[in-house]
Amino acid sequence: LNMTTIRLLYTKDQELCGFDMTGHAGSAPYGKDLVCAAVSFLATTCVNALETLAMVKPGVTQTDGRLTAVLETSALNHDADVVLSVFRQGARDLMAAYPDNVRLIEQA
Repeated sequence: LNMTTIRLLYTKDQELCGFDMTGHAGSAPYGKDLVCAAVSFLATTCVNALETLAMVKPGVTQTDGRLTAVLETSALNHDADVVLSVFRQGARDLMAAYPDNVRLIEQA
């Protein structure tokens, strides 16, 4: 079973500071997978919004089948928290709509 797993990342003080996504949704053939497109768009929008709206630059690591974006504790601010909270809500919504293709791990 193909699945995208999204793990939320937290500081030691339990502040949301990023995410780690692995796997492929596998809901349709390559290039036609709307779940994969939705997850990718959510992650890309989050990273871009952290940079353009919250004015912070997350550390981003991308390899085939994995994307990690994390903020240093010193970069956390109100706007970054809002952006990451919107990402969390989007991930929750995708998991609710596509439970066979998206798994969200929220605990630290």
